[in-house]
Amino acid sequence: MKKVISIALLASFISINFMPALAAENNNTSTATPKQFKSMVSKNKKNQKSDDYKFAYINMNWWDNFNDDLLTSYIQKAVLNNYDLKMATINVEEYYQNVKSQFSKELPSATAGFGPGWFKAPGSTSTDINFGLPIIVQYEADIFLKNHDKTKSVKKLYEGSKLDERAAYISVASAVGSTYFNIINLDKMISLQEEIVKIRQEIYDLMLASNREGLTSTADTVKANKALVQGQTDLIELKKQREQMLHQMCVLIGESPENANSLERRSLDEINYQLAVPSQIPSEIITHRPDYMKAELMVEKAGIDVRVAKKEFLPSINILGGALFNAGDLGSLFTTKNMLLGLGGGLMAPLFQGGSLIANLRLKKATYERILQNYYKTNLTAIQEVNDALVAARLDKDKMQQTEKQFNLEKSDYSFNEHKFNEGTISKLDLIQYQENLLTIEKLVAQQKVECMTDAISLYKATGSKPYDYVQ
Repeated sequence: MKKVISIALLASFISINFMPALAAENNNTSTATPKQFKSMVSKNKKNQKSDDYKFAYINMNWWDNFNDDLLTSYIQKAVLNNYDLKMATINVEEYYQNVKSQFSKELPSATAGFGPGWFKAPGSTSTDINFGLPIIVQYEADIFLKNHDKTKSVKKLYEGSKLDERAAYISVASAVGSTYFNIINLDKMISLQEEIVKIRQEIYDLMLASNREGLTSTADTVKANKALVQGQTDLIELKKQREQMLHQMCVLIGESPENANSLERRSLDEINYQLAVPSQIPSEIITHRPDYMKAELMVEKAGIDVRVAKKEFLPSINILGGALFNAGDLGSLFTTKNMLLGLGGGLMAPLFQGGSLIANLRLKKATYERILQNYYKTNLTAIQEVNDALVAARLDKDKMQQTEKQFNLEKSDYSFNEHKFNEGTISKLDLIQYQENLLTIEKLVAQQKVECMTDAISLYKATGSKPYDYVQ
């Protein structure tokens, strides 16, 4: 027995935990779907890539309504290269591993050790060398399913992280679309503003010449000069905004802002989007929003946490098994005569915890109520955002149609005044001023056209990337 005790003590200094740990290097990660996302990828298609579920998140078919290949390519680049999206995907992986870690607590654990021992028995003049191999197996019998419920709770967080990832993809895709349209809007604004500056320069030159002839007052000349300076200032501001938007677009698609000037885009006049504004959208569409779905999951998780807190009052049953191989030489280490086996169990129940278990139960119940109220709020907020986006899309479209009518009337008026100028009934200065008014209205038409497109993107985002799938 002394030998056994000596070997056991020496072996306790060297212990190794054994668990399944398999790792394989994958040099082709771009073509393999991560395990936690396989359920999101269609199994009917061959050669699926790991990025398919990402494009499913953002509903790429919807973006085809703008008939702009450049916009589609930028969204694809953002899906593959945006760093916020990469971090969102990594966050999902972290939660996935947390689930596996928690699940391991439902399984038995085994610990083994090995070590040589040197000892000298009392009253003996010789020393002996022994080899020991202790093996210990532990298992908590989860008869009340407490550990299983903890795993379900962690799994809800993992499922919520996937919804956060989906929300991030929808948000970035919306940002790319809105930024792209704002850039082409600024291209149009700058082009029109340059014409306005050119006209104001011509007006100022005419006013200056008239002032020298005594036909125009100095005050009117100064006023024309102020309008010219203001037009030039506005042009500089528009160019600054465009540069900033281009930098923002580069970051969204994962490129350096130094490449801003190389970004291609269509002109506003070339874009012919085919997006009809729905008359109404059923409120059930909010159930497809990732924030709504996550809020629902968090209510379920909070309910599980309350159940776990109640089970903390119940006893725990632990089973312990052990084996010790002890021999004077390695050759006879695993023989039955050198083996010592043991099996035992125990039941532990909390008697006094200073009120911590009761406090924990009340805490989980309060957390459940708070999360439930947040779920109700998320429900109302989602309905509000869908309705706001729908109203904005419908009314902005009506406003754009009225502005287009005003622009057509302004064009007719300009043509009439151009005819009067050719007949000599109005001056060139008057005609130029009419031309500036026409350009100002054209800027308004362009701006409202872009507003209608960004309204469509807002509706896309508010409905969880499915604005027309459930239109009544």
